[in-house]
Amino acid sequence: MDSEQQFKRNIAYKLKVGDILTGKQILNQEKFQFLELGNKKIIRVNVIGNIVDKYQSEGEKKYLFLTLDDGSGQIQIRIFGDDMEKFKEVHSGETILIIGVIRCWNNNTYLSPEIIKEQPPKYLLVRKLELEKQGLEFQENKTLEKEQIKELKDKLLEMIKNSEKDGGIETNKLITEIKDVSLEIINQEIQSLLEKGMIFEPRPGKVRYLG
Repeated sequence: MDSEQQFKRNIAYKLKVGDILTGKQILNQEKFQFLELGNKKIIRVNVIGNIVDKYQSEGEKKYLFLTLDDGSGQIQIRIFGDDMEKFKEVHSGETILIIGVIRCWNNNTYLSPEIIKEQPPKYLLVRKLELEKQGLEFQENKTLEKEQIKELKDKLLEMIKNSEKDGGIETNKLITEIKDVSLEIINQEIQSLLEKGMIFEPRPGKVRYLG
């Protein structure tokens, strides 16, 4: 069985982008094996979102990068070589359904598509309601202890403070680098820091330390 057939035997889990970004990457000798979410081992996903950016190479190396946003986060769809022909008609502003394989390179998680289909924009809300109804939320809904919240807050502040030399840090990067804590709790603590005036947003999706 070749690797493509093997991937297609795996379930394409319906997920939010935020779930993918907060999952634990399981590696074997630095090679990505699967994403761990709760008790699930995930290789293939089924995601609905909006294409907010498209970049196509012009040199000898052929590649096409699409940025997918579903309101819970952003992730790249990367297409290389001859596969570009299949997806060249996908454009920024479209709502799409993608079925594809999770990949990881240099600690960056992205999707390699098998299928991309344009959908009516309302399908983004339909999918959100579907996930809530079916309970396909793989992050544990547990309340952190006060000490754990303090540790999380301290870690967020340290990361934001250390990013000042770069002009701040993307909230998506904070979410990606903090493991074993749900997206909702991380966002909640970032919002708390904003409200307390300890950090600020120079633009949506990016935060800086307010020393």
